[in-house]
Amino acid sequence: MDLLHGAIIALAGLWAGTINSVVGSGTLVTFPVLVALGYAPVVASISNATGLIAGNAAGAWGYRKELTGLGGQVLRLLPASVLGGIVGAWLLLHLPESVFGLVAPILIVIALLMVIFQPRLQHWVARRREAGLGDRRHAVALVLAVFLIGIYGGYFVAAQGILLVAAMGILLNGSLQAANAMKNVLVLGVNLVAAVSYLIFAFDRIAWPVVAVIAVTSTIGGFLGAKIGRRLKPAVLRTVIVLLGLVALYFMIAKLLGY
Repeated sequence: MDLLHGAIIALAGLWAGTINSVVGSGTLVTFPVLVALGYAPVVASISNATGLIAGNAAGAWGYRKELTGLGGQVLRLLPASVLGGIVGAWLLLHLPESVFGLVAPILIVIALLMVIFQPRLQHWVARRREAGLGDRRHAVALVLAVFLIGIYGGYFVAAQGILLVAAMGILLNGSLQAANAMKNVLVLGVNLVAAVSYLIFAFDRIAWPVVAVIAVTSTIGGFLGAKIGRRLKPAVLRTVIVLLGLVALYFMIAKLLGY
């Protein structure tokens, strides 16, 4: 890693850590940058997920006040999230890299669509909650949703936070801020499990300089996001995420086509 590449990755990690704690989808910043800099998609995904753990922890700590009174719900949902992360990490490590090369662009498109339509999604979530659709009858559905999102997150980190906030906003009583706080904890659980799997079974596919840079800068970003991120204009964040996601699509599709 030369100095210029290191600086680019550092800025991406800072931005990703910030928006992960507020919006989610920080991977749509770091993953495209790593792919554009020449890292193989699976190496980029593994290194990115490992490096972002520190930022996830910082964001979860920054939102700890919003978790007051939600300890029981976190303990109920965290095992489902972690189990899903194990399954997703297993899929990433055992499926051929060519499968990830084909699936990743599709997942990026899905994640970008979720980012673009996030305001409408949040509005819809709020209306569902006001209609009384978040009671205990949906507990099983929420656990299942968290498990499936954990699989998605273990395989491809991007936008799992948005999916979690949507699911909890619909099926769990409480504010969106509380759902966002729980999201940070669940994403941290998934990424921790995935990282342990990578350390044990894919140590040689981890780009450690990338992990180190992203870990440091995403931690700073995680604290910043928890403190001032809610003051940032969501439209600006979404625009940057979408643009960088399109960059990732360009490079990955070009690679698939042999250009």
